[in-house]
Amino acid sequence: MPAKLRRMSKSRSRAAVAAVVSLAVVTGAAVLLLRPDAPKADPSADRPDVETATVERTDLSNTRSLRGTLGFGAPKPVKGGGTGTVTALPQAGATAERGKALHRVDDRPVPVFFGATPLFRKLEEPGVKGSDVAVVMDNLAALGHTVGIRPDDDSKAEFTPRVVEALKKWQRKIGLPDTGKIEPGQVLVLAGPVRVSSVTAQPGASAEEELFQVTPTGKVVVLQVSPAEAGAVSQGAKVLLTRPDGRDVPGTIGSVGTAVTGEQGQGSGPQIEVVAMPDRAEDVADLDSAPVQVKITTERREGVLSVPLEALVALREGGYAVQSPGGELKAVETGMHSESRVEVSGPDVVEGMVVVVAR
Repeated sequence: MPAKLRRMSKSRSRAAVAAVVSLAVVTGAAVLLLRPDAPKADPSADRPDVETATVERTDLSNTRSLRGTLGFGAPKPVKGGGTGTVTALPQAGATAERGKALHRVDDRPVPVFFGATPLFRKLEEPGVKGSDVAVVMDNLAALGHTVGIRPDDDSKAEFTPRVVEALKKWQRKIGLPDTGKIEPGQVLVLAGPVRVSSVTAQPGASAEEELFQVTPTGKVVVLQVSPAEAGAVSQGAKVLLTRPDGRDVPGTIGSVGTAVTGEQGQGSGPQIEVVAMPDRAEDVADLDSAPVQVKITTERREGVLSVPLEALVALREGGYAVQSPGGELKAVETGMHSESRVEVSGPDVVEGMVVVVAR
């Protein structure tokens, strides 16, 4: 066979072999794809991992922390009233009890009554009416004596013969002359139970002078806040009191002042006094005076849907959306923000929905 023909035959053979090999590869691949047990390609293999969270139904709240001082509150002066010479005084720390004396005048005890109106006249003739009579009736009744029906209107309380008789019995019981009469200086009318914080008079002083200063019997936290901060506080609101050791104890706002002290540009500016009280006295029994933080809830939403702040997607046209793991955006309305979460709502937002969180 000529050399040229042999070379052509070899070339054709090599081409035929290559074609067979190629066909085998294609056929093998086709068989592999058609096999039911062949491994399937993962369409998300090239998709980057994403962090997700769920839409939760929860309570959200915001708090504000204000500085206060734990103690017995601001002391208030007490005058004796009436005439005579002070012959005995209480010790600091003594507490006032209804019907019991804190001091003595002309060596006679001056019992304590609780009420809003001090005695301002002598009560001796039946038929007299007024708020001072109401105080006498309320205290005699609280001490176990029968005084008859007490009108709801303090100004209509009447000094009746029954009240006179109850007064005589009480006077005899505590060792006073049973005259059935009472006048200023014979009892000390206080607004309620108090604690003597300091004694300012000396034995021998006139009964009309300031005798001592008193504070509430329980410890309170006094805060001086700006008028703007006071607007977020209401009487009866629940708070948390953070002790110096970091422990939180429950408390309640007892009062929010109305008088503004200080002036803008002087010291810390205008301030209003707010008083908070521990709910349990034993929570602060080991502290006499200490700085505390008062955590006040300024806003609260209950049972709302919320997501982490990082789940919000800002839309170019304005507003926000959340994104599903598949990439779909769903518009939401945002509400209250609280720490790391935000309230969301919308027709496509449901509890338990999975959303993407930005990393």
